[in-house]
Amino acid sequence: MTIATDLMDPEIAARRERRIARINRAGKVLAPFGLGFVVPLLKLAAGDTPSEQWADLKQMLLVPMIGILAFLAAWAFLAPKVHTSLGAIPGPAAVFQQAEVLMDDHFAERQKAEEFYARQDERNQMLIAEGYGDRVKVRPYTGKPTYLDQIWTSLLTVALGFFIGTVIAVPVGIACGLSKTFEGAINPLIQLFKPVSPLAWLPIVTMVVAALYESQNDLLPKSMVISAITVTLCSIWPTIINTALGVASIDRDLVNVGKVLQLSTWTTIRKLVLPSSLPLIFTGMRLSLGVGWMVLIAAEMLAQNPGLGKFVWDEFQNGSSDSLARIIVAVITIGLIGFFLDRVMFALQTAFTYSANR
Repeated sequence: MTIATDLMDPEIAARRERRIARINRAGKVLAPFGLGFVVPLLKLAAGDTPSEQWADLKQMLLVPMIGILAFLAAWAFLAPKVHTSLGAIPGPAAVFQQAEVLMDDHFAERQKAEEFYARQDERNQMLIAEGYGDRVKVRPYTGKPTYLDQIWTSLLTVALGFFIGTVIAVPVGIACGLSKTFEGAINPLIQLFKPVSPLAWLPIVTMVVAALYESQNDLLPKSMVISAITVTLCSIWPTIINTALGVASIDRDLVNVGKVLQLSTWTTIRKLVLPSSLPLIFTGMRLSLGVGWMVLIAAEMLAQNPGLGKFVWDEFQNGSSDSLARIIVAVITIGLIGFFLDRVMFALQTAFTYSANR
């Protein structure tokens, strides 16, 4: 069906316009996740102006793909020329192969765990049938953590550290934005502790947590608490600073209206301050999450806590011919997860704020 025919048939044109409107609405959901290139593809399929959609596809999909392919080609060409104590730097093919090996190891370990629990259940059922129920024991599988297990551990740790940091940073930032006195008191501490490296915080946090945290809860082990608090101490500052800036930048007329209406402090914050400052609060949270993810890897490497950082360090110490490729797999994984976390925060910012300033 041609465009000219559509224009002659109002019903067909109306249906196409409705399809385009639905695609545009879907695009608002896809764009924050870096999937905006899907919209021109859908519009092409719906019969929208091809020249405009091809131009958008070129900018959104073709240009980034050319950049990625150029990087992969340069990597494949230059990597074999660099020799280290562990051999030549692995190229993309070797790295992809090791990624497959790590995935196979994960599923093999899961199969071992299932077989272990099946044997344990069978043994316990036999004991119960023979009247020896008091001998029944349930033991957890103690196999080594796989690569995906370590990724999951790192994600849980950074989520815990980010949550603690946000709960502290947002109220402190609001107080700084509302009170010049409080800001003057807290600002020297922010400037003092903001540049401190996680490598400096980690020994202090380790000693304090070891002295105070005595829980043996498997869901919240001491190693995770140490890494999470280190993440909090290093990533809290962007949220405090941006929240304070957002609160201090709200329209003064809104504040004056609150005073005229004699709103309570909590109502003023909830109804006036937070809605106006949410864009900058989310910007600070995005920065904090990015910093926290970087800090976590360093903390896990130094403290040998479970997670991606420990995986990198173990492979470095292992020194096998495949170690470099596995380290590069971890580096790419860290980058992809960091990108995904930022996109998630951007999607939340888009959903909960109405400002064009992101």
